[in-house]
Amino acid sequence: MTEIAVVGRPVVVGIDGSESAARAVRWAAQEAARRTAPLVIVHACPVVAGHVPEPVPLPRSYHEAVLEQGRERLAEAEAEARGTTPEVEVRTELVFGGAAEDLVGRSASAQLVVLGSRGLGGFTGLLVGSIAVAVSTHGHCPVVVVRGTGPEAGGRREGPVVVGLDGSSTSEAALAFAVEAAASGNAELVAVRTWSDLAVDTAWEHGLTVDWQSIQEAEQRLLEQQLAPHREAHPELVVRTLVTRDRPARSLVEHAEHAQLVVVGSRGRGGFRGLLLGSTSQTLIHHAPCPVAVIPPHQA
Repeated sequence: MTEIAVVGRPVVVGIDGSESAARAVRWAAQEAARRTAPLVIVHACPVVAGHVPEPVPLPRSYHEAVLEQGRERLAEAEAEARGTTPEVEVRTELVFGGAAEDLVGRSASAQLVVLGSRGLGGFTGLLVGSIAVAVSTHGHCPVVVVRGTGPEAGGRREGPVVVGLDGSSTSEAALAFAVEAAASGNAELVAVRTWSDLAVDTAWEHGLTVDWQSIQEAEQRLLEQQLAPHREAHPELVVRTLVTRDRPARSLVEHAEHAQLVVVGSRGRGGFRGLLLGSTSQTLIHHAPCPVAVIPPHQA
């Protein structure tokens, strides 16, 4: 492992030797370079208690084998990061225990935590539903799950930054993150407000008159109000707004098809009721065609 003095809040990436983790390392290295931040690559080794009778000779202990494998994976990840962005300071850390717990703890002092969408080894179960969801749910900083395939996977693909908004404090945090990402990369910002109101739907089903146009116009006004201070702060930013009557997750997956990043808050209200992980955010982590950033509410 390379010991480098790291100053400032780092970008942290969890690895396990999988191709998904390698893509996450490439993405994280480019993000660290963009932020002028150090990169910390972490590999978590599982600890399995066991006892071998003393008379039985073994070439090496399980503990030593796990350490060696962990060092090899970290060395490969470090080489990947340095090959992607040689200017970034890199530190590698080998830890024992649960990957999710370690990464959640690190998120308190990190700018960003980056994960692959599926994994193996020290991050067994990094397939969405375990570590990625746990860290996204309990992390103290933004968490990016690097999704997507193809030659540009893990790298900075072209396209807009898509953000899902509903006017909540959490979506304000998501918007701030998305604006910064779009502005720094000279990318278009696509702000999506998707509304689906059960009471309105029920009224329509029972034959009551619903003024869809008025609802659409009201939602558009609310979206513009939320965007106004960011337009003023970044007059050069190209912003496209979309207001649709649809399920939030389905709408965002569709509009993220050609995006470089899709950003959501970890929970929301209004058009994104139930944005607590397990609904929209988790659906995106499962199915989005590009990297997904999940922003906690205190990042506002």
